[in-house]
Amino acid sequence: MADYVHLPICQLAPLIRKKELSPVELTKASLQQIERYNPKLNGFITVTADQALQDAQAAEREIAQGRYRGLLHGIPISIKDLFATRGVRTTGGSKVFADWVPDHDATAVARLRQAGAVIVGKTNLHELAYGVTNDNPHFGPARNPWNPRLITGGSSGGSGLAVATSQCSASLGSDTGGSIRIPSSACGIVGLKPTYGRVSRYGAMPLAWSLDHAGPMTKSVEDAAILLGVLAGADPKDPTCSSRAVPDYRKDLASGISRVRLGIPKQFFFEHVDREILTAVETAISKLEELGARRVPVSIGGMEMCSAMEAHITLAEATSYYEHLLEKHPEGFSPAVLTDLDAGRFLLATDYVKSQRARTLLQQRFAEAFEHADVIVSPTLPAFPPIVGEVYVQSGDLREHIVDAFLRFNIPYDLTGMPAITVPCGFSSSGLPIGMQLAGRPFDEAMILRVANAYERATDWHSRQPPEP
Repeated sequence: MADYVHLPICQLAPLIRKKELSPVELTKASLQQIERYNPKLNGFITVTADQALQDAQAAEREIAQGRYRGLLHGIPISIKDLFATRGVRTTGGSKVFADWVPDHDATAVARLRQAGAVIVGKTNLHELAYGVTNDNPHFGPARNPWNPRLITGGSSGGSGLAVATSQCSASLGSDTGGSIRIPSSACGIVGLKPTYGRVSRYGAMPLAWSLDHAGPMTKSVEDAAILLGVLAGADPKDPTCSSRAVPDYRKDLASGISRVRLGIPKQFFFEHVDREILTAVETAISKLEELGARRVPVSIGGMEMCSAMEAHITLAEATSYYEHLLEKHPEGFSPAVLTDLDAGRFLLATDYVKSQRARTLLQQRFAEAFEHADVIVSPTLPAFPPIVGEVYVQSGDLREHIVDAFLRFNIPYDLTGMPAITVPCGFSSSGLPIGMQLAGRPFDEAMILRVANAYERATDWHSRQPPEP
């Protein structure tokens, strides 16, 4: 396999623009990776090889004619299979939608196409994005590229493993309680959850519409900035999408982090965490200090409320959306998802309203913390992925259900809508990747990208490749 297939977009794009690398060659290399890895790791539900090659050929012709569209032109990208794709089935990882072929593209997909990206397929996910393991009962489990006995994390697990194994150069994921960041951390890649409303969700199957986010999963921080610049922006089809101007996210990436304040929470975010993960994140914070940043303690109270808030909101909104299908096709849902959706019918309206009101208080507490810090740093996950089928993990001194563990450090930023990114910061003694999370003020993706990029440039964790299958 040609080494270029493993390069990040920020290195591939100049080669394509200078006609030193053919989009067709790159797409063929990605499809060969899919042929090699998909039978063993199960990252894709649908592979669009023929269409991808046609699109790559079209991109090559356009570039030869001087019609270069930008940094994604001719780049192979995958799409989590809950974003509508015109003419290509979109299953949501569920039997209920197994044969649905949309007649339209989700806005995020349309923007990738407009930028010249080549879509190679639709990736595996936890059924209806309602879970954190990506152990899908209908399409099979996605398996971790660093150890195929283990889960990828979810719900965007297929996207995470596809990027890590260069079956595509990047992927479009979604995040309701951590579904971009969880598998990105578990698979050793970069995952960015933008600010709520920064990227349109039109055409994406909702899980909880007031918590859902769409964003990029990539090989490098600069690649995340590139994709966000394409994906972000107002969309009249999504009334929750912000009309705020989209900045050039790459402009200040390399400007350094001198005097940047790293908020280190006194509570919650460093409690009940595996020792190797704690050590890796503490070492990463020290590296950021060497690069000019300084750590400051921050206090954010009330974090223990987050799990209940997220559960109430998700139960109510998911059941509201899928209730008509519960009546018509209950057999189409797995027992686990059916149980959750049924449970939403019995949730008290007062619980939902209280949880929504509590979000405002949570946002205020984070805003107070950001008066003293520019980013807030934490582990992305408190524990390592378990074997496929297991549902308990060891988070330091605490044995807990994987849902509780993997959502714990992620859901605060879905509830507040603040941007957060995970970046590889080490490996365990057994060879599993570790992620560090950086969160920022609303619409300040530029800051978290800048800090993450400074760390990435000073280390080589992101460049490591999973073993051959």
